[in-house]
Amino acid sequence: MSAILNIGILHYLLVGALLFLIGMVGVITRRNVVIIFMSIELMLSAVNLNLLAFSRLYGLHGQVFALFIAADAAAEAAVGLGILIAFFRNRATVNMDQVKLLKW
Repeated sequence: MSAILNIGILHYLLVGALLFLIGMVGVITRRNVVIIFMSIELMLSAVNLNLLAFSRLYGLHGQVFALFIAADAAAEAAVGLGILIAFFRNRATVNMDQVKLLKW
């Protein structure tokens, strides 16, 4: 017998919270800039998942916000990776301890 799984908004919110927590731990504990950028993208994806879950519950407004967050994430990735490439060309490392040298 196969059971029919009824996936509700609570399931979406729990997965979104778990993804956000994994991203937050990645930002706090890592020293590699690439891993930190990936963790931030994971956190933004978790927010998108929550917005889409609420959109499914209440209407289409969450999808509009998710579209804006996806555009913001793409812009952040482009600018962040551009800075990362420029830093790597100058210092030949992507270690966060060396990034602190960029302060005035």
